[in-house]
Amino acid sequence: MRVVIAEDAAVLRELLAQMLVERGHEVCAAVGDADALRVAVAEHRPDVTVVDIRMPPSHTDEGLRAAIDIRRTHPGTGVLLFSQYVETKYATRLLAGGSAGVGYLLKDRVANIAEFADALERVAAGGTALDPEVVTQLAGASHRAAELAPLTEREREVLKLMAEGRSNAAIAQALVVSAGTVEKHVAAVFDKLGLPVSHDHNRRVLAVIRYLRA
Repeated sequence: MRVVIAEDAAVLRELLAQMLVERGHEVCAAVGDADALRVAVAEHRPDVTVVDIRMPPSHTDEGLRAAIDIRRTHPGTGVLLFSQYVETKYATRLLAGGSAGVGYLLKDRVANIAEFADALERVAAGGTALDPEVVTQLAGASHRAAELAPLTEREREVLKLMAEGRSNAAIAQALVVSAGTVEKHVAAVFDKLGLPVSHDHNRRVLAVIRYLRA
């Protein structure tokens, strides 16, 4: 997996690069600002980029704006936003283009190297990786939305875990149920949300988008 890192804190930037290299990935570039990120992605065409939301010069949303540009100009590159805090308005702006190949993690997740690397690999493969806290805050009002009203409480739990990017096996483990039970819940979610029959991965993406935007 080829990665570009954009993080203005030099120590964290080097830590991320070292961690990924040790796990067998290629870090094409590690930069400290949004303009350098755009240049690096255009030059190296990585599989995925890790982007800090707040970078120089104003430390507001430079990273987010660069991430949105990258999703538009390089749709094959996954984008994993990285932040110290949950900033739902920024996550919503990133997800506006669809949730495929998108992630948003809190920086605390770096402490769990395996979890962070797994999330990055999912995003690079076109999947979704949203921090559980991000999902909780993004979808706080979604449970009251009429569009999701037909879902049972358990089906909403399954959909919430899908939004975090978890596989059926991981959902089954989290809910302490069988994989077959999860498959039935997932099928019910697709049916109740009126999602057209297609590749299951595509329907999962559509279901997540529906959940977060409801």
